[in-house]
Formats: sequence, structure tokens, C-alpha cells
Amino acid sequence: MAIRIIEYQEQYTSQLIELILGIQVGEYGIATSLKAQPDLLKIPEFYQANHGNFWLALDDEKVVGTISLKIFSPTQGALRKMFVADGYRGKPYNIAQQLFERLHATAKEQQLTTIYLGTTDKYLAAHRFYEKNGFKLINKTQLPEEFPIVLVDNRFYCLDIA
Repeated sequence: MAIRIIEYQEQYTSQLIELILGIQVGEYGIATSLKAQPDLLKIPEFYQANHGNFWLALDDEKVVGTISLKIFSPTQGALRKMFVADGYRGKPYNIAQQLFERLHATAKEQQLTTIYLGTTDKYLAAHRFYEKNGFKLINKTQLPEEFPIVLVDNRFYCLDIA
């Protein structure tokens, strides 16, 4: 089974929403909803504008992972909506790493110097992944003013792009 990483296509919207909400609400019990995340219904306008992007990991035609790069200043971007379906995490698929490498390459192409991200303290495996990939834990007060904060986020990271 070959996993493909593609740029967002509208036909996958309902699947990606189901994946993200399934992990947030079903798996981790986070108090959120589609109404609280209107960006998921406006991916081209919210994520793909200003040279950002939103990628999907597909197993055949099934969405099994997502990640996005929201560019919010000429030199800074936010990693958002990184989710991988249970059963596809880790080896042998390495979907999270493939998604991150696509985001990182795009950030470099766009000459960004820093990527920030916000997450919840519940995503322990994600924390390890971010730290393994060079992200440093920072205080909320160290975020740029323009950073798009999500209400449920309480842990923040930054990555200086070499």
C-alpha cells in the first residue's frame, strides 16, 4: 500500500473533517467542533492563500493524514492541523514525517525563517515528534503578534529554519 501526499482537493473535505474531529473529540476528548474551526470549510482561502498550503496523506482514496502551513508574515508561518489516523502512525508508514518534510520544504521555498505551532498538552506523541524535528518549546508570550492562536492550544513551539 502506497501512501500519497497531495495538496488539498475539495473532494476530500468531508473525510479530512471526519479525521480531524475524530482525533480531537473522539480520541482525545477535546472540547471543539466544526463550528469552532471554520477554517476547515475554507481551506483554499485560509491556508493556501499567501503561498501557504494544506496537504493530505492518502491511502488509495482514504484521507489518513493532514498538515497545513499558514503563512502569516513574510518570514513566518504556522504549522497547523497535523493529524494522522490511528493505525497509520509511526512505522512502517512514517506519514507524519512525510507530511512535515513537505511543509518544511515549502517553508524553505517561501524563504520563511521560523515556523511556529500551537498544540494541546494532551498530544504527548506529537510533542515528541516536534522536538525530534528540531522544534523548541516556547512560552505563549514569545509568539509573534500575528500568530493565529487556537483557543484550545496551551503549548507552543518554534523552529528556526536553517
